[in-house]
Amino acid sequence: MDSKDKKNHDIIDDDLYEEIDEEELHELVKEEQRKAIERSKNKQESPKRPFPKWMFWVIAVAMTFNILAFFPQIISIPAIDFLQTSSTLSQNEDIQAFKEAVVVVETDDGKGTGFSINQQGKILTNEHVVDGYNSVVVSFPELGLYEAEVMESYPEIDMAVLQIKNEEEFPYLTIDDQYKVSQDENIHFIGNPLFFNGIANEGNIAGTILLDSWDREVMMIQAPVYRGNSGSPIINQAGDVIGVIFATLDHESNGRVGLYVPISYFTEL
Repeated sequence: MDSKDKKNHDIIDDDLYEEIDEEELHELVKEEQRKAIERSKNKQESPKRPFPKWMFWVIAVAMTFNILAFFPQIISIPAIDFLQTSSTLSQNEDIQAFKEAVVVVETDDGKGTGFSINQQGKILTNEHVVDGYNSVVVSFPELGLYEAEVMESYPEIDMAVLQIKNEEEFPYLTIDDQYKVSQDENIHFIGNPLFFNGIANEGNIAGTILLDSWDREVMMIQAPVYRGNSGSPIINQAGDVIGVIFATLDHESNGRVGLYVPISYFTEL
């Protein structure tokens, strides 16, 4: 366990939300529009000529090199590792069932993760994922897209409750707010990290820590947690949710760890 006197040496990333740079996206769209107009104008002005095959192959090779140059930015070695782990874990029937209840939470700014906790479509996620929104779009892996209203927000524990408006039955996860975790205990979590959705992974309990901006201790896990994992459920070996991922931390002793809010903090409220 970690004492308070070490917390100031840690560097916390308390926003795992996968953001979209609106200014950059706008500039890309404008540039593509300009190119499209220019291509259309050139096509009208120039006579039609057969496209030489050698030019096709030159373009194909150039595009291949560009893709290969960009590829490491998308698929890093750690990303390949967690994709392989997810593929292995997803062969398990319990993990398959858990994944059906985990959703992508989408806003105009990006995406995070959430999960259903009852058949009526009540969803838990991080407060910072939906901050500033009255409604968001959630996507189930099997059922598709739904609009959900932001019903409750608890910024003091970085959690929020969403409610789907449709009246139908949804897959859900059970929660255990009485569970006592053990050091080095194995856990699973499911989320939407980086450019991927529905990624299952595993890790170990690494202890507790008291952050500067919190009144209560949160839990650390040694696990591959990335942007987009905000709102991912922490699932114990009994198949119950015991916490919600909200951040990562460069810890002085444990290295890079994930942080989760114990589910009991939510049920108490």
